[in-house]
Amino acid sequence: MPTETIAPETSAAARESSELQDLAQKHLLMHFTGARTYTEAPPTIMVKGEGCWLEDEKGTRYLDALAGLYCVQIGYSHGEEIGDAVKAQMSDLPYYSNWGYAHPPAVRLAAKVAELAPDGLDRVFLTSGGAESNEAAIKLIRQYHQAKGEGSRIKFLARRNAYHGTSFAALSINGLTNFRKPFEPLMYGARHFSNTNRYRRPINETEEQFTSFLLHELEELIHHEGPDTVAGIFIEPLQNAAGSVTPPRGYGEGVRAICDKYGILLVADEVITGFGRLGEWFGSTRFGIKPDIITCAKGISSAYVPLGAMIASSDVVDTVLNGPAGIYMHGLTYGGNPTACAAGLANLAIMEREDVLGSVRHNEDYFRARMEELGSLGLVGDVRGAGYHWTLELATDKEKRSWDGPIDAAAFVANHLAPALLSAGVLCRAAVDQQGGGPLIQFSPPLIISRDEIDWLVSRVTGVLEEACAVLGSNDS
Repeated sequence: MPTETIAPETSAAARESSELQDLAQKHLLMHFTGARTYTEAPPTIMVKGEGCWLEDEKGTRYLDALAGLYCVQIGYSHGEEIGDAVKAQMSDLPYYSNWGYAHPPAVRLAAKVAELAPDGLDRVFLTSGGAESNEAAIKLIRQYHQAKGEGSRIKFLARRNAYHGTSFAALSINGLTNFRKPFEPLMYGARHFSNTNRYRRPINETEEQFTSFLLHELEELIHHEGPDTVAGIFIEPLQNAAGSVTPPRGYGEGVRAICDKYGILLVADEVITGFGRLGEWFGSTRFGIKPDIITCAKGISSAYVPLGAMIASSDVVDTVLNGPAGIYMHGLTYGGNPTACAAGLANLAIMEREDVLGSVRHNEDYFRARMEELGSLGLVGDVRGAGYHWTLELATDKEKRSWDGPIDAAAFVANHLAPALLSAGVLCRAAVDQQGGGPLIQFSPPLIISRDEIDWLVSRVTGVLEEACAVLGSNDS
């Protein structure tokens, strides 16, 4: 396990890396990347991965404590095996569509995903990613209600501070206002309700009281909008963007009961929580959520290739197919791509062979304990999460559970926290919570991370947070 940084050399490789950075600044429009990267600090260019570690063009190694973007479940060392599966499929059939046709890898992957999914979810629509999966679910739900003669059901409810993608309909149900605002007006009828973050709730509130509050608020929103206008509700089993937020006891069952009461379809967005992140194939199983539809991506292929899926019940699908249109009116050129499906099947086979989910279950308590140790540090106000998905929320005033300076939270994250974590060799998410305003540090590593690597991570983050305390203590602005 590497613990040192290799010094950059004035070699041909180093000169090439500078050329790559220059070319990236001139030609590569990067995702969610600030303007400074194109003019001042050039992007880090990763060239190699092994296990849970990445190496940049200068030879510096980093522990990938975010599994890329919550997706590289099996780490970076299985490229040859998955590549062999892709190569074999390329030789037989490199491409054909699922528009009225099928091919072996799509059929087998759909059957495998249905086998792993919660009971009753057995129809699989293949996509290239999470936003596509959520778009597919929204369209299926609209057609479902039309087929039942309830065309007035056009509204979708989702939680505040939730991320569901950046395509049109998926962005509309996002609970992150800063993502939505530049592109409004978006899809009509998206409404938002409270998430399950307990950090700033009343101290004496019990878990049962919190559940009651959340369910009452949701039911009130449905009544306010009109039950006959609400088509679907989207929730994540563990909410990512708000910082590893888990539901209180009875919440999943309560949301299911509300959906049944008012004829609303329930969607579990498992783009992040699916395929082992929480020690189960799907996070819905862990938290007692019984959705009509699951959307997923990321871990289905460990992101070795772009791949996603919408998993629905036969009742929902058959209602649409037996409706006036006689067809699910949605399609994607690359949905169910044969080579992508071959890679997905190979990834799932590796996960089963290596008992990756068992490893998460075996190490979760250890991971939790090490995270809670970080909670004793001066700046850490809250530690929350489950499985291999954990967040530290920082606070300058632990009693008030607030960030009151002396440095603005956004400036602190951009100018101090994020650069310090990168310098320490840790790749993770450093952000500002839109709801509470405090900095977040989020960890969601490959599911193969070892206890020694968890120890290394905690040691490096401890140093970063101790340094941050010194920075805040010495700042006079």
